[in-house]
Amino acid sequence: MDDKYDLVGFFLSKDGLLRSAIIGALEGTPLEESAGSLSFAAATFALTNVVFLMLFFSQFAILWIERKAVARMQDRYGATTALRSLWVGENGVTAGEWWNMLPFGLGKPIGIVNKWLNKNFGNRDENFPTVDRVNNRSWMGKTILPGFFQNVADGMKFLVKEHMVPQRADRLIFEVSPFLIVSSTLLILGMIPLSSGIYATNPDLSILYAIAIFGIAPIGVFFAGWSSNNKYTLIGGIRSAAQLTAYEIPLLLTLLSVAILSGTFNIVESIHFQHAAGAWNIFLMPLAAVLFLVTMIAEVERVPFDMPEAEAELVEGWWTEYGGMRFGMLFMAEYIRTYAACFLFTHFFLGGWHLPFQGTIGTLSPALGELLTLVPGAVVTLVKAWLVFLIVFVWARFSLARIRTDQILEFGWRMLLPLAVLQVILAFVYRLYLFNPEGMSAYDDIGGGMAWGAFGIPSLVPILTTLFWLGLFVVYLNDEDKSINQERMFHVHTDKAAGTVAPGRE
Repeated sequence: MDDKYDLVGFFLSKDGLLRSAIIGALEGTPLEESAGSLSFAAATFALTNVVFLMLFFSQFAILWIERKAVARMQDRYGATTALRSLWVGENGVTAGEWWNMLPFGLGKPIGIVNKWLNKNFGNRDENFPTVDRVNNRSWMGKTILPGFFQNVADGMKFLVKEHMVPQRADRLIFEVSPFLIVSSTLLILGMIPLSSGIYATNPDLSILYAIAIFGIAPIGVFFAGWSSNNKYTLIGGIRSAAQLTAYEIPLLLTLLSVAILSGTFNIVESIHFQHAAGAWNIFLMPLAAVLFLVTMIAEVERVPFDMPEAEAELVEGWWTEYGGMRFGMLFMAEYIRTYAACFLFTHFFLGGWHLPFQGTIGTLSPALGELLTLVPGAVVTLVKAWLVFLIVFVWARFSLARIRTDQILEFGWRMLLPLAVLQVILAFVYRLYLFNPEGMSAYDDIGGGMAWGAFGIPSLVPILTTLFWLGLFVVYLNDEDKSINQERMFHVHTDKAAGTVAPGRE
C-alpha cells in the first residue's frame, strides 16, 4: 500500500524538491556532471538524519511511560515535575535570577519571560493539594505530560557528573566498551522503518542485519565487565555471555520462522505480506510471538532476566564501575535495544504500520479504506511500539521476580530451543500446505487478501490457530492438582532443617 506521507520519495526522487534544487544549483559549475550523484548523497544523508531523529527522540516517550505506569501500579503519581518548574521552582525554592548568568545578552529577555510566567502560571491556587511525596511540584492539574521533562533533568545530571576510571582497570578497553555498546545499538535504528515511505535504508537482508547487530553488544558487555578489574563486574559479564548465548539461538530460529512464513528476509516486505495475505503473524504464529518477546526480554537484560546486572548481589553488575555520562550511555543503550525490540515485534507480528482490520475494512468499504490511509503510518507504528513496551516490558519488569542463573539457562536451552525448532517446522507446514498464493492481494491495494482461508471460509487458518494456542494456554494455566500440598515449589530441597546438621560429621 502506498504511503501518503512518502519521505523516501520526497527526498530521493529526482523530481523532488530537494534533489532538483541541488541539481539546479550545480548547473554551470565544474560539478555539473556529478550533480545527480551529489544530490542523491545529500538527499540520502538528509533522509537518514530525519528518520533517525524521529526514532531517537520518540524514545523519550517510553521513559515517561515507564515512569508514570510504574507509579500508577504502586498507587502514586510519580514524578510530576514539568517544564514549569523552571520558573516556579520546587516547593518555592528556585535557583534565583539564574538568567543573569546567560551569555550573549540573553539574560534580560529570558528573565522578563520567566517573571511573567511565574506571575501568571505559578503556585497561586491553594485549592490544589500536594500531589507528590515531595510537596507541591507546580502541577496544579494543568500541566501537559506531567513528569515528562524529568527525563531531561536526568540526562543533564549524567552530563555534569565526573567520570573516573578504576586504578587497575584496563583503561583502553574500559573506555571503548561503552562506545562499542552504544554505537552497535544505534545501528539497529537504521534498519527500522516507520512506514512504507519513511525509513533510512531498506536492504534485502534487513532482518538478518538487525539480529547481527543485536549480537555485537554482548561482546562490549563482556569487555566492560572484564576490563573493570572488579569481581562483581566480571561475574556480571560472564553471566551476560552465558545468558545471551542461550537466548540468541531461539531468537534466530524464531525470526527464521517469520522469514519462512513471509517468504523474505526484508522487514518492509514482511509487513506488506501480512497485509496482502490478510492476517497478522501473531494470529498465525502465537508461539513465535511469545518466543520473540521472552528472548528479547532476555537479550535486553530486563527483569526477570536481569542476572548480569543483579543489583541485589552484584552491586550493579557489569556496569558497576561506570559513572557519569558513561553510565548514562549504557543506560540509554539498554532502552534503545528495548525500544528496537518493541518496533521489531510490531513489524513482525502486529502488521507494522497497518491499522487493525484495515485490509478487511478496505475490502468491504473501499471509500472507508481510502480514508484510513490518511492516518500516518508512522503514528500507527509508534503507538503500537509504545503499547508493546507498556504491556509487555514494563508490566513484566514490575510483576515478575528475578530468577536464578541456572534457571535462566535451563529455561533457554531446554524449553525455548525445542519450541523454536517446533515453530520453524510449523512455519514450513503453514507456508507449504495452508497458504493459498492465489488469495494474495496486490501490495498497493487498499483491501487485504484472503490467502489464509480454508473450506471456503476466509481467515479460517488464523482463527483456528489462535483458538488452539489460547486453549492450550488455558489448560496449562490451570494444570494443577488441587489435592496436593500447594506450598511454593523449590528447586533444591534439604534433607534436614537448618541448624540441625553438624559440620564435618555428615
